[in-house]
This record gives sequence, C-alpha cells and structure tokens, in this order.
Amino acid sequence: MDQMPNCPKCNGEYVYHDTIHFVCPDCGNEWSGEEAAQSSDEFIVKDSNGNQLQDGDSVILIKDLKVKGSSLVLKKGSKAKNIRLVDSDHNVDCKIDGVSLALKSEFLKKA
Repeated sequence: MDQMPNCPKCNGEYVYHDTIHFVCPDCGNEWSGEEAAQSSDEFIVKDSNGNQLQDGDSVILIKDLKVKGSSLVLKKGSKAKNIRLVDSDHNVDCKIDGVSLALKSEFLKKA
C-alpha cells in the first residue's frame, strides 16, 4: 500500500484519501494529489521583487531596519555579500558591517 503524505499545513500523520483530495482530520486542510506530487522538499527563497535567491548571492537592503536589542540601524542600500539561506522565519543569514544577522528576504533585493 502507498504511504500517505503528511499534511503540508500542520505536518499531521493521520491523513486520509477522499476521492481526489487528501484530508487532514487534525487541521481540516484539504489538498489535491497533484499538489502533493508537485510539492517537494526543495527550499525556495524569493526577494522583495520575486527573484529567487541562492546561497552565495549578494543582496541589498530596501529599507532602514532597526536591530532588536541594539542601537544599530541598518541603512537602506547596505550590501550583504555571500548570503546563506536557512529554513526559518528569518531565512537569510549574512554579515553587514561585520555584524552577523538573520534577515527576512522581504526586506532584500538581489544585487
């Protein structure tokens, strides 16, 4: 018997197949079998303009950002070279002015 996929929304394991959809009883999420086949473990990060970012890219800040817990303010136009992508809510690790930071890709554009 085929292994049922986990729920993409809550990662629940008690998924069942209902005609053409998969259904998660835990969160109520429904998705088609085609979506399950198309979804992959590949992690994709896009910048504010919709360009796909990759490890090692250079990016530029599109607005001033205050750094929590510090008086440091990152200025618009600051460039970060050799970024690293991580799978979290702050999905870009980089160094700007010698300080290691984790930033959200929505505040960056590809250089």
